[in-house]
Amino acid sequence: MASIPEHWCKDENFSYNNYTSKNNNQCLNSMNNTCEVWDFDYSRYSSTIVTEWNLVCSKQFYPTFALVVFGLSGLFGMLLFGFIQDGLGRRPAFFIYLLIECIFGVATAFAQNFWMWLFFRIGVGFTVPAILATPNVLPIEFVGPAHRTTCILLTNIAHSVGMVILSLVLYAFRDWRQLALATSLPFTVYFLYWWRFPESPRWLLACGRFEKAKKILLKMAKVNGKNISPDYMDQLKIKYEEEFNNQKSKTDEQYNVFHLFKTPNLRFKTIAITFIWFVNTTVYVGLSYYAPALSSDEHLNFFLAGAVELPTYIILWPAMERFGRKSILNISMLIGGCACLAATCSTLDEKWTLIMFCVGKMGISSSYVILSLFAPELYPTVVRGLGMSVSSVAGMIGPVGLPIINYVGTGSQLSLIVMGVLQIVGGFVTLLLPETKNCHLPQTLDDGENNYYDSADRKENKYI
Repeated sequence: MASIPEHWCKDENFSYNNYTSKNNNQCLNSMNNTCEVWDFDYSRYSSTIVTEWNLVCSKQFYPTFALVVFGLSGLFGMLLFGFIQDGLGRRPAFFIYLLIECIFGVATAFAQNFWMWLFFRIGVGFTVPAILATPNVLPIEFVGPAHRTTCILLTNIAHSVGMVILSLVLYAFRDWRQLALATSLPFTVYFLYWWRFPESPRWLLACGRFEKAKKILLKMAKVNGKNISPDYMDQLKIKYEEEFNNQKSKTDEQYNVFHLFKTPNLRFKTIAITFIWFVNTTVYVGLSYYAPALSSDEHLNFFLAGAVELPTYIILWPAMERFGRKSILNISMLIGGCACLAATCSTLDEKWTLIMFCVGKMGISSSYVILSLFAPELYPTVVRGLGMSVSSVAGMIGPVGLPIINYVGTGSQLSLIVMGVLQIVGGFVTLLLPETKNCHLPQTLDDGENNYYDSADRKENKYI
């Protein structure tokens, strides 16, 4: 959509091959009289916002500026999403953001100038991180401990396959307006699921809405061919009513970001998760910017960036089931970090850089998958959405600055060194967190503060 093809001044005496600052100044002077001073290479794209609005020369920073603003809008959108999730519920929060994304995404295709396009892109950027984060919260709240790994891996497999399919969409649609519609209109199909999309029963129980939660649980049991005894439902009601009343007696205020930092243990976990999330997001996006090292074909780069993630899930599936989250997350980040550092070795050829890129991408992809399961398991249900939003927002600070670093031409060597060191440090931080494999999810703030994950009845947690 914002790709910058080769371009040259329309001056008939000007050649792109002998482009100089003097020619550039001549074009700048001509720009005062006309906007049509550039010719573009249309062999790869029939139209981009750059070719349509001449976003080169004095306006060459505009696409970079748009990326930065896009990231900032997602940062604020994700933070607000946490409040909506924990206040109104997972279901309405998702569909509210989905509606905003569809409206602004479709409107993007009809923008008449750069600033109108940027306004609509801000609306899209506001929603995208939150929509992508929803599958990381809902699966672990719908299933028991034994099936969380499977759900998260399936979700991330779908994400990687989606990236591969998106590369084909990008290849098929070379006009930016058509591409905007092709990547926005399909989202409207999700609204057909409004009547069948259930609210999280864990969130309902944490809010004291037992009857609504009971209705959803009974429906889930019926669909899966399971029987839930009345005694179980009665015990579940007593358990959660006691927890809800105890929590309510301590405070009548709404949960907010400060609850994540009120107590020592939960505060440490919040800070640790947030740092690890920052590292993962920064490196994942950073390596995506580094992807052009793979080849000169942008579409192939995008395809490989998604495809290289798929083999990691074959290894992760049994590894997480056997060894848990913490150790595998640690190993994945260390592998990714060492690969980034190894890629900076100047004495080795381009093939080595390519191999190390793939290893690094697989490492960071693995750690991202594990973190998307590990982090929600560490936060209590009453502030899980908010905690995930805080960590995600902090994680997005790094990617916001990456377009600027890329624009000013900072050497990739330095970027790879920074990303490598960050991953190694983040890998050791994971060792300070508790293991959550086969554990109950913490429901209340007290659960989150206490060493709830180290309970002796870990193997007996079958349902909640």
